[in-house]
Amino acid sequence: MKLVILGAGESGIGAALLGKKQGYNVFVSDGGQIKDIYKQELAVNQIAFEEGHHSWDVILGADEIVKSPGIPEKSELMKKVRERGVPVISEIELAWRFSKDKKIIAITGSNGKSTTTALTYHIFRTAGLNAALVGNIGVSYARQVAIEPADYYIIEISSFQLDDIVAFKPDVAILLNITPDHLDRYDYKMENYVASKFRIAMNQTKDDYFIYCMDDPEIRSYLATKPIYSEPIPFSIMEQLKEGGFIENDQVNINVKDEPVIMSMYDLALKGKHNLYNSMAAGIAGRTMDIRKEKIRESLSTFKSLEHRMEYVATVRGVDFINDSKATNVNSVWFALESMERPVILVMGGVDKGNDYSAIRELVREKVKAIVCLGVDNRPIHEALSKDMEVMVNTDNMKDAVNAAFQLASKGDVVLLSPACASFDLFKNYEERGRQFKEAVREL
Repeated sequence: MKLVILGAGESGIGAALLGKKQGYNVFVSDGGQIKDIYKQELAVNQIAFEEGHHSWDVILGADEIVKSPGIPEKSELMKKVRERGVPVISEIELAWRFSKDKKIIAITGSNGKSTTTALTYHIFRTAGLNAALVGNIGVSYARQVAIEPADYYIIEISSFQLDDIVAFKPDVAILLNITPDHLDRYDYKMENYVASKFRIAMNQTKDDYFIYCMDDPEIRSYLATKPIYSEPIPFSIMEQLKEGGFIENDQVNINVKDEPVIMSMYDLALKGKHNLYNSMAAGIAGRTMDIRKEKIRESLSTFKSLEHRMEYVATVRGVDFINDSKATNVNSVWFALESMERPVILVMGGVDKGNDYSAIRELVREKVKAIVCLGVDNRPIHEALSKDMEVMVNTDNMKDAVNAAFQLASKGDVVLLSPACASFDLFKNYEERGRQFKEAVREL
């Protein structure tokens, strides 16, 4: 079996290690440069690879191709592969093949995926289960299956990864929300993006669970016209439900399998309206796997939030600094601002994916004192928000951005890095952007 892996990031390397372990003849091809650490891994495991170009004869001679989620279908590479008719799968599909006898909890959505995935993992670990946290959040699913198999896989999955699944079937699928993101990959059609997210449930049967947000209009309208074959469990903060997750008298209710989990919403470790949704989704996932309600309550009240996701950094002369570098779309910024209760100096900007900033205008008017733009090209932000914001400052590096924000802040304010954009104009990725923010804050 000749397995070619396109792209040598974390998911590609994970797929290569798993393919090798399963006895496949593996070849890795990356059009760019491969990180040294990954090259060493390939060499140590005697896996053939190339970088900086693609050898067409080898790629098109594959029995199967694992495609990196970052490679768009419109690329020259994929056009040739599709013409030749070589089967293409995602790393998620490959990993599932060799772990489908285990329990799979898969989480997708436009926002809140990482938080919900980490929180679900925390619940399973608190309950003493042998669970692994994989997917978009750190270690790739395939790497984990190859190197350290677990009994439960808690997987964060993007729509790009779902686009290339074939038989992948999670025991529990969570769909948090669907808002416009990455539409450039979906012919700028929202219905294509929605359909991509729903692929998470396409192979599920009546023995599986589909946990979803009933308050999300895109999810509701899709479910009204298309069947889901698994057992649906909704969660809502707008309505009280017989089964699922809901809020009543400031209490979170998770009512699944006739053993309700009830706790005060003020006892949740994660604050803000969006985190009520994330907490309910994770709690429901725990109950579907028969985790005891005491463990779920304990987990929901002790969880520590993720790095780069509404992460408290420090208080300097009465000003709080919060790192939300993972907010790479407008909707994430909306959630961040919505949870703020004090005046905000907002640091935002980067590579704009065709953002529609109108969604946050009202919150900007209501909660933001000043905007510090951080990017190579800040025009889209000025054009969209200058009517709502008197004070807007341009910067092109993190140190200047943090200093400017600190100058504009008064005691009791919050400086919030929540960029709404990708980071590639000035940083390697959102993690580096977040780390530089934290360093600059510590130097104040």
